[in-house]
Amino acid sequence: MKVELFVPCFVDQLYPETAFNTLRLLEKSGCKVSYNSKQTCCGQPAYNAGYWDEAKEVGTKFLNDFTENTYVVAPSASCVGMVKGGFNDLFTNTIVHNKCRSLQSNIWELSDFLVNVAKKDYFGAELEGKAVYHDSCSALRECKIKDEPRQLLSKVHGLEMLEMEDTDMCCGFGGTFAVKFDAISSAMAEQKVNHAMAQNADYIISTDLSCLLHLQGYIDKNNLPIKTMHIVDVLCNGWLESTEY
Repeated sequence: MKVELFVPCFVDQLYPETAFNTLRLLEKSGCKVSYNSKQTCCGQPAYNAGYWDEAKEVGTKFLNDFTENTYVVAPSASCVGMVKGGFNDLFTNTIVHNKCRSLQSNIWELSDFLVNVAKKDYFGAELEGKAVYHDSCSALRECKIKDEPRQLLSKVHGLEMLEMEDTDMCCGFGGTFAVKFDAISSAMAEQKVNHAMAQNADYIISTDLSCLLHLQGYIDKNNLPIKTMHIVDVLCNGWLESTEY
């Protein structure tokens, strides 16, 4: 199975190991992965800020960077949700309408792809401790992903998964929302972290590093005994050093 890897710009800049782990997971699931090093951004920051002309320019480059009839997989439901939804506003009834629709039908968030396309949910991962899963807004509402991450995490040796209160509530990041409404954003992060700690969780896990970046910032600021992890890094934990992929 051929797959093109889409590494969102903030993952590339801030969490490169998660990008490499995404590659490792895809290869371990039997995929032949290609990566276009010229790729950049999907255009979501400009789109959310109301700069649709600029978002369209970046989005056009995105459409040209990927093959429309090949699976495109990304470790970010937020960016996948932008392509699946936001691109409708940018490219409907344009000269790239058909190409956009083809790419929209072939782009997948990683956990969704592993469970529903590759039909893989066990990778021999190990992680000791208790964890809660945070349903990001983009994963749950834009990509309709809920059970897939939980199915994957249930197969991680040593990991006890717990459900926290209001797991589907926003963490407060929301891109520019965290900048424009920082007090509200911080209060929402506090609520999310408190719900996780009420379960005595060691980890907060999600499909979206943007959410985890926000939550980890609150955790670090308050020196709390809990840690965030992207689901990709969890699924690779414990086997990278000793197992060939």
